[in-house]
Amino acid sequence: MRIVIAEDAALFRAGLVRLLEDEGHRVCAEVADGEALLAAVASQRPDVVVADIRMPPTFTDEGLRAALELRRTHPGTAVLVLSACPPARPTTAGSWPSCVTSAPDRVEVPPWPS
Repeated sequence: MRIVIAEDAALFRAGLVRLLEDEGHRVCAEVADGEALLAAVASQRPDVVVADIRMPPTFTDEGLRAALELRRTHPGTAVLVLSACPPARPTTAGSWPSCVTSAPDRVEVPPWPS
């Protein structure tokens, strides 16, 4: 499986690469921000994207915004969005998900808790 990883924390990104490659997957690109993620997916055409929600430059919702754009522009690419940081507030991209799941035909974002 061809995978692109978008994570700004270099140590965590390297760990993800190692875990995935040890399981026989091919990490075809590693990037640290949303713009680089969009470019990597356009050039590499991966099967799966693993993206952090908070990335440079504002560390709010760049990864989530990129993931939503990828769902529109590359609907056949599966997207997994992760975050180690709990939300302080909803993002400008919509409700902050406690869990985002994605398959080639859908993105599921649970509603913001009241």
